[in-house]
Amino acid sequence: MFLIAALAVLLILNSPWNLIAAAACIVGFAGEVVFWNMKVRGHGKQVGAEALINAEGTVLTPCHPLGQVSVVGERWEARCAEGADTGDKVRVAGIEGLTLVVTKQD
Repeated sequence: MFLIAALAVLLILNSPWNLIAAAACIVGFAGEVVFWNMKVRGHGKQVGAEALINAEGTVLTPCHPLGQVSVVGERWEARCAEGADTGDKVRVAGIEGLTLVVTKQD
């Protein structure tokens, strides 16, 4: 945004004000780059099955103890130790291979 503003003031304002305003916009752009670099540095992306931990889902086929659940619009094999019937709400507690370990919600 600052770069577009710098180009606009170069074309609109008269000299020397266009150079001063463009320089200020470029300094603002540099500050914005530094701000966003510090903001996102060190935050790894959470992808794959690990991103499903603590997600809520719905039981599709009864889990006694194995069944299938729908979590974030995807169908997963699941294991529920206390058992869950079709339509029950569950929360993902962990992952074992490609099987979600879920707990029944009250």
